[in-house]
Amino acid sequence: MLAKLSTRLAVRRCAGTGFLALALLGAGLPATASTARPQPDLTRFYRQKPAWTACRGSDMPKDLQCAKVTVPLDYARPRAGTLDIALARYRATGKSQGSVVLNFGGPGGQGVSELGTDGREFLDLTNGYDVVTFDPRGVGRSSPVSCGDGAGAVAGATDDTAGIDHPQALLGQLKKAADQCARYSGPVLSHIGTVNASRDLDVIRQALGDKKLNYLGFSYGTRLGAVYAAQFPHKVGRFVLDGVDTLTEPLSEQGVAGAEGQQTALDDFLDWCTTDIACPFGQDRRAAGDRVVRLVRSLDANPVPIDPADKFSGQDLVGALGQALYSKRSWPSLERALASLAQDGDTRGVLNFASGGAGLPALPGRARPTAAHKERRKGGGLVDPQYIPADNLPAALMAIDCADDPDRPDAARLTKDLKNLLATYEQASPVFGRYRLTELLMCYGRPRGTDFIRDRVKNVDTARMLLVGTRGDPATPYQWTVETAARLGSSAVVLDNKGDGHTGYTSSACVHREVDDFLLYGSLPPGGSSCPADGKDWSATTGSDD
Repeated sequence: MLAKLSTRLAVRRCAGTGFLALALLGAGLPATASTARPQPDLTRFYRQKPAWTACRGSDMPKDLQCAKVTVPLDYARPRAGTLDIALARYRATGKSQGSVVLNFGGPGGQGVSELGTDGREFLDLTNGYDVVTFDPRGVGRSSPVSCGDGAGAVAGATDDTAGIDHPQALLGQLKKAADQCARYSGPVLSHIGTVNASRDLDVIRQALGDKKLNYLGFSYGTRLGAVYAAQFPHKVGRFVLDGVDTLTEPLSEQGVAGAEGQQTALDDFLDWCTTDIACPFGQDRRAAGDRVVRLVRSLDANPVPIDPADKFSGQDLVGALGQALYSKRSWPSLERALASLAQDGDTRGVLNFASGGAGLPALPGRARPTAAHKERRKGGGLVDPQYIPADNLPAALMAIDCADDPDRPDAARLTKDLKNLLATYEQASPVFGRYRLTELLMCYGRPRGTDFIRDRVKNVDTARMLLVGTRGDPATPYQWTVETAARLGSSAVVLDNKGDGHTGYTSSACVHREVDDFLLYGSLPPGGSSCPADGKDWSATTGSDD
């Protein structure tokens, strides 16, 4: 089909053309609930005290503690069922001023496992805070969504041109995939999305004993933070949004900008790679770009077997590239992995990049949820880590993005314009375009998403918050930071990171220090401050230049 329509979808994101908005615009948006209606009683959820214990799992640090809070499945009908939300924390090392809550992105990224794996990068914050994270509803241990066996969810990949020539068959396949995701995910799928996750975040805040929420969100986590600020403006404490997501662009527009950003990152990698004699694409820069495209298409036509039940396709390679290109630190490893793939057909190196991370591509896998997992998910309790479906990250990414976007591809228009859509995406990137279009198409057949984010998340009346935008970010373009800051209003202060890579806190000492100073001491950099790209002068400098 258009691409291998498996659950191995990757990450982030995007700007675009008016044509896409017209081609994919659905009819009428759902009305926002009236504030005049009586509000349901949520008292019992706001009276919880987490019971912290050692985290389960041999790979969990001994000083990491875990707990849970219970939230309503449906905030409009809190008696209709509940979910447990998994928490993890590192305790403050000295006198604590409360908690700072982290979200690592996605959507679909697990907070608990990420803090267990890479939490040491945030231990500076334990000088004043308990450092807390969570698995949002539908993610990880918190009633994880799934689309089943991956391949079955989209009923057999065919060649790349079949979906273009037979769009009705493609639409049928997409609807079948949506139905299977609903069957495997259970009731949480109808109540997933950032609006509900931000309400869960406020229950977490109260359970932690904080009058206001202190928060550090990355990538998708910035969307979650912005939605929280709109819903609970007087509960906003010290907020940092790093790698700022868009609040206004539909998924159709996001896909084009995401493809363009990833293509730019790939071009930068090839500029570097072709100066090295070991580069698997040679030393001719123009020819190297063509060779990457040919490699992707060759693998799509003839996937490489990786086990008796699975194969590695060109689109799988594209997902791995999207992961690897988030940071220049990955370039030497990526060069070696691509050389092994191109020369020996060895997929192990590129599969390491496709193994997931904060807001990044998902673990390949086709494991069906076990009966025990289904039973635990049905009850809304925490899921044992061994029962988290292998496809949870991409399944959650699709579900949350679709739930947050009110537009849906119209079948008649999509059938008519599918070739033009593909051409638009492939013009944005001959490597990433098809992959990003597949992400968009996976919303077909799902219920229409909320209009709350576009219509209501603006001009927030909150304490001042820090927004970090990175100039060379391949996933969340710097322009989104500027646009989101303007949309949020006078509360937003922008720190311009002149470097590369996705987000700045873990890659720039300057950004790291500015964020810590704000979270720990309340010291915001002046408006117009920037951090240098070269790492030689880590002091923030006033004034921004292009």
